[in-house]
Amino acid sequence: MPERDEVDRIVEAWSRERPDLDFAPLHVFSRVDRLARHLDRARRDAFAAGDLEPWEFDVLSALRRAGRPYRLSPKALLQQTLVSSGTMTNRVDRLAARGLVERGTDPDDGRGVLVTMTAAGRERVDRAIRVLLEAETALLGALSAPERRRLAELLRSFALGFDA
Repeated sequence: MPERDEVDRIVEAWSRERPDLDFAPLHVFSRVDRLARHLDRARRDAFAAGDLEPWEFDVLSALRRAGRPYRLSPKALLQQTLVSSGTMTNRVDRLAARGLVERGTDPDDGRGVLVTMTAAGRERVDRAIRVLLEAETALLGALSAPERRRLAELLRSFALGFDA
C-alpha cells in the first residue's frame, strides 16, 4: 500500500464526518493545491535570485523566448502574459525605469512600439530561469523519469480542457 500523506488523512476525516459525500476530487485538487504552494515558494525564490518580481519574470521571459533581438510588440506581450493593456503598459514602464527593457519605434510601422529587453534584463531572466529549473528539478526528485513524463502527459490532457 502506498505511503499515506496529509491529503489522505484529510479525506479520511471528511469521509468519516460526511459519508454522504464523494470526496474523490480532494485526492487530486488538494494535492495540486499543496504542490502549487511549494512551487510558488520555489518560483518566488528563483525570481528573487534574479532580483525580479514574478510579473517581471513573465514579461522578461516572453522577450527572452522570442529570441534575438529579444523584442516584441506590446500586443504580443499581452497575448503571452494574459494581462490587460493597461497592466502591460504599467509593467513595461516599471521595467524600463529599472533598465530591464527599452521602448522603441517599430521600424516596419512608424506608429507601432516595440519592447526590447536590455542586457541587464537578459542577465536577470537567465539567472532566474537557471535557479527555477534547479528548484523544479528538486521538487520532482521523488519521481522517476518515466513517472515525470506520465505526469506531464496527464497534466497536459487535463489542462487542454481549460485552454480551449
